[in-house]
Amino acid sequence: MRRLLLIAVPALALAGALLATPGAQAASTPSGTAIYNSTVSPQPGNLPSVGGEAYAFSELGDKVTFAGTARQLQDVTVTMSSWGCEAGSWFAHTCSTTPGSTFSLPITLNVYAAGAGDAVGPVLATRTQTFAIPFRPSADNTNCTGANAGKWFDGATCFNGKAVNITFDFSSLGVVLPNTVIYGIAYNTTHFGYTPVGEGAPCFSTPAGCGYDSLNIALSGGTTSGSDVDPNGVYQNSPYGSEYCDGGIAGTGTFRSDSGCWAPSVPAVRFGAISINPPATKDACKNGGWQSLTDNAGTPFKNQGDCVSYDATGGKNKAKG
Repeated sequence: MRRLLLIAVPALALAGALLATPGAQAASTPSGTAIYNSTVSPQPGNLPSVGGEAYAFSELGDKVTFAGTARQLQDVTVTMSSWGCEAGSWFAHTCSTTPGSTFSLPITLNVYAAGAGDAVGPVLATRTQTFAIPFRPSADNTNCTGANAGKWFDGATCFNGKAVNITFDFSSLGVVLPNTVIYGIAYNTTHFGYTPVGEGAPCFSTPAGCGYDSLNIALSGGTTSGSDVDPNGVYQNSPYGSEYCDGGIAGTGTFRSDSGCWAPSVPAVRFGAISINPPATKDACKNGGWQSLTDNAGTPFKNQGDCVSYDATGGKNKAKG
């Protein structure tokens, strides 16, 4: 079993083209039908989590198979866990946060084709958005005492971190997903990420530290829609062998399968999609998209060429599936 993060360490630009959205965005509501869902509803005050700074990774994700037939990607929601405080810190039991206070952070969601075996295939879609991440609430010294000293209170339970959903909007990209993909979540911290921020940031020398160093990816106990291809594994990119289940035998510093020590935890993520019928363009047939499409009579396509032919002839050449 993988150790789950109970602490966070105080103290992105991915290779290739990224779609950046200017201005911090607050949490938004998913719009597509859930074809994969490992988020928790109703959402608790917090969930177990792993952080980029504390766990030394640049990207963390999973390999998943989708439910249903909707495959035009609309949005991806990720539950994060924010342990950072506006002032003070959770570990010193001095956390103080003005309600509604946030920090801005660019976060990237990558969707990759699933290659042979556990290999990571080409990028199918990528989205970088700057989110307004809430700081965790102030310490509740009335309801959270003793072993819970310094935590915040949600009315029933004391927590160190606060669960918050962020949603990536893919609706304008027209991305059609195959049945199985690998996804990755990436953001920069002081020492980790694809472009680490470094110790020169003003927040690094403050008692509160930098919010991104105490920001984690939340984990849940399983899925309610779709399936996790390897329930005992995730995908991650870390420079340290000690962060992998195999001790780094299969390599470090690349985004790869990390299997054998994660059960029963999976990243808390939701993919939303809509149906397309018939395929809007021949591009929708590519990268395995034909597998989830039908012609206007509901007949599935036999292969990519069959799908492209249907589009090229305006629907005259029916699916041969």
